Amino acid sequence: MCEAGSELYARALRERHVPREDAEPTPCLVRFGLLRPDPEDPARLRPAPPAVALPRLREALQERITREMRRQTRLAEQFAPLMTIARDGRTPVTDPSVTVLNGIPRIQQAVAEALDSSSRESLAIQPGGVRLAEGLEQSRPIAQRLLSRGGRMRTLYQHTSRHSLPVLAHYERLRGDREVRTLDEVTERLFIFDRRVAFIPANKDRSKALELRNPVLIDYLVSIFERLWRLGTPMFPQTAQLPSDNGITTRQHAIASLLVEGLTDTEVAERLGMNVRTARVHIAKLAAALGSNSRAQLGYLIGRSGVLNRDNGA
Repeated sequence: MCEAGSELYARALRERHVPREDAEPTPCLVRFGLLRPDPEDPARLRPAPPAVALPRLREALQERITREMRRQTRLAEQFAPLMTIARDGRTPVTDPSVTVLNGIPRIQQAVAEALDSSSRESLAIQPGGVRLAEGLEQSRPIAQRLLSRGGRMRTLYQHTSRHSLPVLAHYERLRGDREVRTLDEVTERLFIFDRRVAFIPANKDRSKALELRNPVLIDYLVSIFERLWRLGTPMFPQTAQLPSDNGITTRQHAIASLLVEGLTDTEVAERLGMNVRTARVHIAKLAAALGSNSRAQLGYLIGRSGVLNRDNGA
C-alpha cells in the first residue's frame, strides 16, 4: 500500500467506516478488499479486519508466484528435447551451465553429490504430502554432513506434510540448523545448494531434470524460494498452527478456491498434495460449515459466503 492508502485504512479501522469518496484517490484499498461497501449505507465503506485481509493478500501473492514457477517448468519441458538434440551433435551446445539429466537414478545421484559437496546452504521445495521413510533415511547421512559443517537447511513442503511422521522424525534426528515450513500450494520440485547449483524437473514424470549452474538463473530461483519461504507456516523446529476463519481452515479456503475454478476432486487433491479421500473429507467439512446439501449448492454458497474474497491482486 502507498502511504495515503495505509493512513486511510488505519483511519477506517479506528472509525469503523469512511466516506466512499475519501477512497477515490486510493482505489487499491477497494481492489485489495481492504475496504468494502457498507450494506447499511452505500455512501460509506467498511474496513476488512487485518487478520482476515493479510492472509488473503499473502495467498494472492503466493498464487502468482506459483503460476510463474509453473510457467518456468513448462518452458524447461519445451526446451528439454531441443537440448537433447544439441547433445546429439546436431546443434552446438552454447550454454555449458545447463545440463539435462536423464533417468531418476542419475538425477538422484547428481542431487546427492551436490548436497554432499555443499558446505553453506541447502534450499529445497518438495511438493506433495507423502514421503517414504526409506528415502529420507538414505538422505540423512548426507544432510547431516552438511549440518555438521555448519551449513543450513531450509525445506518447504505442502501443508499435507504437517502430519507426516516420517518427515517429522527425519528432521528430529538431524542435528544442526534446519527449518521446515509449509504452504497450501508450492512450485514444482526445486533444490539449490550453496547458491551455485540448482535442480528443477524437465518433464512431468520427473524422469528428466535440469542441472543449472548459471548464476543469473540461480539468483532468480533463490528469490522465488525466499518469497515462498516468507509466506510459509513454520512446521519445524517450532510448529505454528494453521489459522482458521469463522470455522473455515486454511486448507478449506484453498480447496474452496479450486472448487469454484471447476476442478474435480482428483485435480484438487493433486494441486494440494493430498490423496483424493482426504480432499473429499475436507470438501465435506466445508460443505457442512457452509450448510450445503449438494456440490452445485456448495459453489453458490462459497461465492456468497465471502470465503473467496481473495482476488485482490496484491
